[in-house]
Amino acid sequence: MCRHIAYLGEPMPLADLLLTPGHSLLRQSWAPADMRGGGTVNADGFGIGWYSGAEPAVLRRAVPPWTDAALPRLATEIRSGAVLAAVRSATVGMPVVETACAPFTAGPWLFSHNGVVRGWPESMAGLAERLPVVDLLTMPAPTDSALLWTLLAARLTAGADSADAVADLVTEVAATAPGSRLNLLLTNGSTIVATTWTHSLWTCRRPGGVAVASEPYDDHPAWQEVPDHHLVVATKSTVDITALKEADQ
Repeated sequence: MCRHIAYLGEPMPLADLLLTPGHSLLRQSWAPADMRGGGTVNADGFGIGWYSGAEPAVLRRAVPPWTDAALPRLATEIRSGAVLAAVRSATVGMPVVETACAPFTAGPWLFSHNGVVRGWPESMAGLAERLPVVDLLTMPAPTDSALLWTLLAARLTAGADSADAVADLVTEVAATAPGSRLNLLLTNGSTIVATTWTHSLWTCRRPGGVAVASEPYDDHPAWQEVPDHHLVVATKSTVDITALKEADQ
């Protein structure tokens, strides 16, 4: 699987969020606490997206974050109040390339998927055939996560509410590919939308901002675990958590 995090709040150096905390995303890349049988390390790449304007900047590498000599300096000098970052553990058989690393992006959006789509790719053929051929031909990478993003981006482009689009996608994929792990994470720099579907997720709202992450990155008492099969919608000052329904309900 993977580990991911999104943050909205007071601007801070990326390093203070991703590298220096006691159980930072960097540490989670080689010593994750809760992979739930989905691997042991996250060494197949990383990505960071951050906002300084309406659209995000993105850095993605197909190497473990601890091997990138430029990352500590960049993360110390770049400040942002809206961030989405991930470290990757590639599913067996899927390519280890930069374009397969989250966050995926289009317009104001950043997206990450922590999990796996079971039965890939046959299980997703029915959903994929709804997409325009051009969207399929220009997918970022031939992976389950990239297809999830392509499906979600099409819904967002069509004007769907972000929370509804994420919730509907998760329940549809879960129905067509049973047993999938579908923790999705989406932000446009002002709102975070996330899901728990057979994997871990935590929220932390404290003075100055809110974080949504696969695992707590420090020991702040405000961290709360999100129950399985739930949807999270967060802003800088609010966190709303609701149950996701099965597709046939």
